Amino acid sequence: MADVNRGNRPLSPHLTIYRPQLTSMTSILTRITGNALLVAALLIVWWFLAAASSPEYFAVVDGVITSWFGDLVMTLSVWGLWYHSLAGLRHLYWDTGRGLEVDTAEKLGIVIIVLSVVLTVLTLLIV
Repeated sequence: MADVNRGNRPLSPHLTIYRPQLTSMTSILTRITGNALLVAALLIVWWFLAAASSPEYFAVVDGVITSWFGDLVMTLSVWGLWYHSLAGLRHLYWDTGRGLEVDTAEKLGIVIIVLSVVLTVLTLLIV
């Protein structure tokens, strides 16, 4: 006999069933920062191309990059670079077969988040 409730059940796995875990959120954030770094790199290439083309065009692009929005994008890019690098180191550590226990993996997730913020602030203070 056919299952009459088939259309009422959620697909498995479903986001409403599982609690978000720190390790899954940091993994998703690693992918997001990787894509965001590509966008930031394109902005920097745009700035270099404008510098090579004409002083007027460079002034326009430099105005965009040094505006409050450009400063925000570049600051978040610095954070994304630190976060993505630290997450990559964490994955290299995991590739050795160590740190895969749930407690250790969650502690490493907290460490890379905190350390990326600290390194971003230090980078902004130095530069």
